Amino acid sequence: MTSSTRAFVDLHVHTSASFDSIASPESVIRAAAARGLTHVAITDHDRIDGAVAAQEIARRLAPELTVIVGQEVKTREGDLIGAFLERPIASGLSFAAAIADIRAQGGLVGIPHPFDRFRGSLLVDEVMAAAAPLVDWVEVHNARIMVGDGNERAATFATAHGLPGVAVSDAHSAMEIGVAYVALDGDPSTPEGLLAALPYAELVTGRATFFVRALTPIAKLVQLARGNGRNASAQ
Repeated sequence: MTSSTRAFVDLHVHTSASFDSIASPESVIRAAAARGLTHVAITDHDRIDGAVAAQEIARRLAPELTVIVGQEVKTREGDLIGAFLERPIASGLSFAAAIADIRAQGGLVGIPHPFDRFRGSLLVDEVMAAAAPLVDWVEVHNARIMVGDGNERAATFATAHGLPGVAVSDAHSAMEIGVAYVALDGDPSTPEGLLAALPYAELVTGRATFFVRALTPIAKLVQLARGNGRNASAQ
């Protein structure tokens, strides 16, 4: 995964700031750097403090790695990814209002796991059609989709609407970092640079294992015991 001319980007990664992960920001940064990623978007559920912490850790431990501050946003209609954020997006907004807030910060918007029936996906056709002109990419390969045709349907949707497709790890543990990612030319360190490069990205489409997926319920219980359950206040 090493190259002096290409960037290797995972646009959907969680840390222990999420209610369903116990991967510390430092462990995420060390894993991303060790596996040759050049850019990683930390997209914790409904908060950005984990991403901000990871950004500071990367500056100290892995200056070759760029951390993009992001968030997986729970809207009334389904989940969104916001990237290049300066402040968290409130949970429970309409998807249109959440997108407007992301745009007001100069951020980019992605649709995560749009057809995964086991998660907060934008499954309603009318909602999907309305969202398409407002977003910048669609996850056409989410490494955590283990069963069903969610990735295939996402790829069809992206093509039909002329949207770039991306591959992501959706990592909730350090073991998953970089199992799927995009390789691209250009500088994805800014919204403009990432937007320009995404249409030409190469998708690297590995998958998580059932073992690491099985860790998620355990992580949720641990986080609940710590007071960081899904209903905890977003930061």
